[in-house]
Amino acid sequence: MTEQSIRVRQAVTNNLDHLDLDIRRRRLVVIAGVSGSGKSSLVFDTIAAEAGAELNETYPPFTRNRLPKWTRPDVGSIEGLSPVIVVDQRRLGGNVRSTVGTITDSWTYLRLLFSRLSEPHVGESSAFSFNDPSGMCPRCSGVGEVVAPDVEKFLDQDRRLDEGAIILPGFGEGQYWYRKYAEIGVFAVDSPLRAWPREHIDALLYGGQSARDLAVEVPKDYEGVVERFERIYLRTSATISDRKRKTIAEFTRSATCPDCHGERLNEAARAAIVGDHTIGELARLEIPELRDVVARIDRPEVSTVVTALLERLDAMDTIGLGYLHLARATSSLSGGESQRIKLVKHLGSSLIEMLYVFDEPTVGLHPHDVEAMVGLLCRLRDRGNTVLVVEHDPAVMACAEEIIEIGPGPGSAGGRLVFQGTFDSLLDSDGPTGRALRAQTPATSSPRQPTGWVTIAHAGTNNLRDITVDIPCGVMTVFTGVAGSGKSSLATELVAQHGAITIDQKPVSANRRSTPITYTGIAQALRKHFARITGAPVSLFSANSDGGCATCTGLGTIHTDLAFMDGQETTCPTCQGTKYSAEARAHHVDGLSIADVELLTVTEAIERLDEPAIRSRLVPLDRVGLGYLRLGQPLSTVSGGEAQRVKIAKELRDATGPSIYLLDEPTTGLHLSDIARLVSVLGELIEHGHTVVVIEHNLEVIRVADWLVDLGPGPGRHGGRVLYSGLVDGIGETATGRVLRETPWGRVATS
Repeated sequence: MTEQSIRVRQAVTNNLDHLDLDIRRRRLVVIAGVSGSGKSSLVFDTIAAEAGAELNETYPPFTRNRLPKWTRPDVGSIEGLSPVIVVDQRRLGGNVRSTVGTITDSWTYLRLLFSRLSEPHVGESSAFSFNDPSGMCPRCSGVGEVVAPDVEKFLDQDRRLDEGAIILPGFGEGQYWYRKYAEIGVFAVDSPLRAWPREHIDALLYGGQSARDLAVEVPKDYEGVVERFERIYLRTSATISDRKRKTIAEFTRSATCPDCHGERLNEAARAAIVGDHTIGELARLEIPELRDVVARIDRPEVSTVVTALLERLDAMDTIGLGYLHLARATSSLSGGESQRIKLVKHLGSSLIEMLYVFDEPTVGLHPHDVEAMVGLLCRLRDRGNTVLVVEHDPAVMACAEEIIEIGPGPGSAGGRLVFQGTFDSLLDSDGPTGRALRAQTPATSSPRQPTGWVTIAHAGTNNLRDITVDIPCGVMTVFTGVAGSGKSSLATELVAQHGAITIDQKPVSANRRSTPITYTGIAQALRKHFARITGAPVSLFSANSDGGCATCTGLGTIHTDLAFMDGQETTCPTCQGTKYSAEARAHHVDGLSIADVELLTVTEAIERLDEPAIRSRLVPLDRVGLGYLRLGQPLSTVSGGEAQRVKIAKELRDATGPSIYLLDEPTTGLHLSDIARLVSVLGELIEHGHTVVVIEHNLEVIRVADWLVDLGPGPGRHGGRVLYSGLVDGIGETATGRVLRETPWGRVATS
């Protein structure tokens, strides 16, 4: 019997170069390659997209209209597909109502238990839902927090009223709201607020009884500054302007709801008890502790609910998330935590012959924990499923039955099959991955000397235990420790106490018109360059202005809504996808039209555009390894790791004065061969007088750090302590220290 395979023929999605490939089914297969080589184009945009689209077509139109939309790939043919389950790194969202409990359905089972067993009896399970009016706290509407005016920011006590002592917008001298206070004859307009009696300050801010208690009568319609602010900004319609939103962000703070104390539920739900615990108390227990409490519930009428809840809790503990609690907001989870939590619903599934697709599942995992993640991938495979993993970690490659390398380079230099075989064969191969694995060597340079120190004092965020730690300036410090040990919490304290600049992996822009041209600020210089040489007006060389194609309004594509079918994105027939009008494209500089420039990669543009104002702003992108990006590529399409490097490039270009830069796992999405380049780029920041602090698990980065702060020893309540702070070679018997010694130079042991 011939072994079954997924057969891909003539795939040209994105940068794939007429790729032909057979992938054996029921295997754990790792897809490797340099950043931008075409890995995601193959796995997500071709194989997963076709599997999802074909499955959707089996449903009736009404159902299809409510299913996730898949864009059909540009491929000759694909055979041997199964229904696909994509487990990616996309964060679980910023919805303030979403928690670990709701996203895993654990909260649903827990409130079902309380609705049947609690004393006093409250009602149906919806009575314990903070997303339902019958269960939510009326004060905070089930959010657990309230937005409160940050009154200390309202006033500058050293100014007079006529000097702008009320800092809020609209209170400047002569403005409408200013006159409501300055012209009523109550307050000393010509004296700084610091000289005012306390009762006058209270009356100015709060009005009400404070104003009525004054010796001088105030107008009947008088409102204090805080009262007026709350009425105009906080008790307003759901739709507010960007200007108001900015003011709210600047002059308010989030505070725990004073009624429910953050539990989100109304008084009746908060008071109900099962087994000596309220539902709010259980929601704040770490997963293993909660499991022990639930396991002691021995009531036959709810035995099936208990079993289902225990399965969910066991799954979370198994995938290394036992340090979480059900009340944890999903918006606070990292990309790696988000990806692992999506696994919960699949671990207990009895489905077989499925196609599972993972995007770097080891992101956010300490090397100590990678073995457990690989075990989970193998469990899915052993049930008879096909598991495709986009991954750079050698430890995962070493456990895969097959490795497929796409490349050899990024962008147009990639999209081809470079290698297919076992890990042992990969070590001897001549592709970028094989060469990088053989090239890994220990750090030989001496640590840089600090130029000073900053102290993170009495840090107590989340699980941190009132720790104080010194961070050296002018060098690179790496925060290490197992997942959940407190690294991100310590970084949060660094930002709060010392104003560190965070360079994270959030999207650079969701606007499809934002490109490397607009983000780097070369758009105007580029247009002026074309206008000066051609004599045409500057606006003609902007796709968002006079030069834009009238048919597609400068987008290059036309979207057609097809109701229950996938919306169709087609190339504009007028401009052929170039975004520019025929008149704009008719002008050339050195053989290039403005549309041709957008097709250049960053590296090509540096070589071909002889204009210092343009080249100087593109060089940092090339230095951080993003030379393969095309100038006209929408930044909404770049990965999280690429977005972070785009931001690093911007800081390399624009940074002024010594600053502290904080980076969260900058090796995410980076091929082994690119890590040395990243380290070099971070070194450039340091050479400019900056301080670099990195949260990282990659052993190559840890080894070249100048200073190490290792947290632990475990996750959650088992962590939050500084286990070691010092030079890398001095670390002792911690999880990080053991991995550094057992895995020389960051290379996986294959014996």
